Amino acid sequence: MKIGILSQNENLYSTRRLREAIEQRGHEAVIINALRCSMNINSIKPSIHFGGEELIGFDAVIPRIGADITFYGCSVLRQFEMMDVFPLNQSIAITRSRDKLRSLQLLSRKGVGMPITGFASKPDDVPDLIKMVGGAPLVIKLLEGTQGIGVVLAETNKAAESVIEAFMGLKANIMVQEFIEEAGGADIRCFVLGDKVIAAMKRQGAEGEFRSNLHRGGSASLIRITPEERKTAVMAAKAMGLGVAGVDLLRSNRGPLVMEVNSSPGLEGIEGATGKDIAGMIVEYIEKNASKSRRHLQYQ
Repeated sequence: MKIGILSQNENLYSTRRLREAIEQRGHEAVIINALRCSMNINSIKPSIHFGGEELIGFDAVIPRIGADITFYGCSVLRQFEMMDVFPLNQSIAITRSRDKLRSLQLLSRKGVGMPITGFASKPDDVPDLIKMVGGAPLVIKLLEGTQGIGVVLAETNKAAESVIEAFMGLKANIMVQEFIEEAGGADIRCFVLGDKVIAAMKRQGAEGEFRSNLHRGGSASLIRITPEERKTAVMAAKAMGLGVAGVDLLRSNRGPLVMEVNSSPGLEGIEGATGKDIAGMIVEYIEKNASKSRRHLQYQ
């Protein structure tokens, strides 16, 4: 098989591991920077050009699209789909998951547990917005934020009002969420592949830090998840339409709550914490699914 990896940096751990796993199983791996691609969009023979040459003969593509290039990256991925190349994650599923508000609305529709979330656009809605999520302490998030950037914990209603009004004054899109204190600054990253959770790790925030992101000094460790947590993670991935997803859960007094569904989950932390060959499992999944009849792709 010839498998493309849509990635801007071939030296990233996840990109390197995927290439290694592809080649170890006897396939050809090609790393493609989506920003260097151009597309010929027509109804007869759609194509993609990279480095002045047409990309041909691909059986599958693994999207590792950074949040900052979601629009163009998904456009290139959609072109691969038009060329009947099997996508590990569909472009429409990635765009769903990258829109924080839309993804939460989809999870809500499917009955998946999540923190109470509020969204508003006018400053005179702020007091009601705070009340909606149960008051302070509460979490304020920029819709465009990633890796814990643009996430603020407001410990009093006054502090919450000030932060929300400041963000709104900058015309930033934000949402507010109830703070799950019993989680203790920790969350669970469930790595979903197909209809199974193949690995899970606990991420603990650094001392004095409520965000558990590994990029912010958090630590990762192996954890055994409950059947309910497993079911919730799979439901969340399916609600987005993702074949591969990193589902972040909080343990609360009312059960597991989905904090985020990541369409390009990193491999370094989860492989290090669990000792599992996640990259190899992904390639095996592609082998089983790309050879089947092409799935009915949705375009948007």
